[in-house]
Amino acid sequence: MHWTDIPSDSLAVLRRGSVIPAHLLALDDQRKLDARRQRAMTRYYLDAGAGGVAVGVHSTQFAIRDVGLYQPVLELAMQTAREWEPIGGKRPLFMVAGLAGRTEQAVREAEVARGLGYHAALLSLAAMKGASEDELVAHCELVAQAMPLVGFYLQPAVGGIHLPATFWSRFARIDNVVAIKMAPFNRYRTLDVIRGVVAAKAEERVTLYTGNDDHIVLDLLAPFTFMRDGQAVTVRIKGGLLGHWSVWTKRAVELLDRIHAAVAANRGTPELLALDAQVTDCNSALFDVAHDFHGCIAGCHEVLRRQGLLQGTWCLDANEGLSRGQADELSRVQRDYPHLVDDGFVAQHRERWLA
Repeated sequence: MHWTDIPSDSLAVLRRGSVIPAHLLALDDQRKLDARRQRAMTRYYLDAGAGGVAVGVHSTQFAIRDVGLYQPVLELAMQTAREWEPIGGKRPLFMVAGLAGRTEQAVREAEVARGLGYHAALLSLAAMKGASEDELVAHCELVAQAMPLVGFYLQPAVGGIHLPATFWSRFARIDNVVAIKMAPFNRYRTLDVIRGVVAAKAEERVTLYTGNDDHIVLDLLAPFTFMRDGQAVTVRIKGGLLGHWSVWTKRAVELLDRIHAAVAANRGTPELLALDAQVTDCNSALFDVAHDFHGCIAGCHEVLRRQGLLQGTWCLDANEGLSRGQADELSRVQRDYPHLVDDGFVAQHRERWLA
C-alpha cells in the first residue's frame, strides 16, 4: 500500500491538520477488555470532532501485544468508526495504527492494520534500541513497503531513543512516509526532526504533527524557518497526535480550530499564548510529571472515569496506576481551567455512546 492509495479526502484530513487522539484502552476490574466502553471512547472522539484516532500506540498500552489484544482493539476501533454516525454527519477520517517491535513484528502488525483499513502506521522505534542509524533506516524502509508510515519520536522517559537530524533527513526521504509525530518533549530534538524534513525537501509530502504534550499550543502556532540551498524554507506543525487529546477532546478540537484561524490571519493572540502554559499545566497532572511520567496513562484514565466513560483507571500492568497526589493535581487543573474541560459535553452524550 502506497500513500497515493489513501482516499484523497482522508489524506486531506491529515494534511490540513487534525486532532488525532491517541486512543486509550478500556479495561474492567479483571484487566480484561471492556468492549462496550472501548467502543464508547471511539464514539466520543468522533463526536468531539477528531479527524481520526491512533490505535495500538503508547496510550493504548504497548502490552496489548502480549495479551492478544492488538488485532481485536484495532478492529473494534475501525468497525466503530465505520458504523458510527457522528454529530454533524459522516465525514472522512484518517485512521492510524501503532506499530512496535523489531522488523518482523512491525511488518506483521502493518499487514494486520492494512487489512483492517487503516491509512497509515505510527512506527515506534523503541525496540530498536542499540541499532545503528543505517539499521534504523533499513528497518523503516522495510516496514514502509507494507503501508504508509508516520514517523514517531518517542520521548526517552517512556522508552524512546535519541534520533539525530541525520536520521530524520534519511527517514523523510522514504517515499512512503506521510507524516511525523514529534514527541521527544525536548525543543532541540523537535528542531532536529523539522530540520531533517527540510533538508530532505520533503515538507510537501511529510506533514508535521506535534506529540509534545508539554508544548502543544506553541508547537502549532510557531513558524519554523531553516535555510536550504541559500533559501529560507518555512514549515508549520499542522495538527496533533496526542495522548493529552485522549481526554477533553472537544476542547482540543476547538483549540486547534482557533489556532488554525490565527495562523491563517498571521496573528498569534495573547490569549492563545497564555493557553500554552495552561494546557501544559494540565498535562503535568495528566502525565504525572512529578513522578517522571509513571502515571501518564492512568491519569488520562482517571479523567474519563470521572466523566463516567471508564469504570476505573486499570492498566494491563498492575504496577501502573495513579501516583500519590496525582488525583489532587487533576482536581486542581480541572478547577483552575474549566475552559479546557469538556465535562458538560460528555455528560450530554455519554449514554448514547455507551448504548
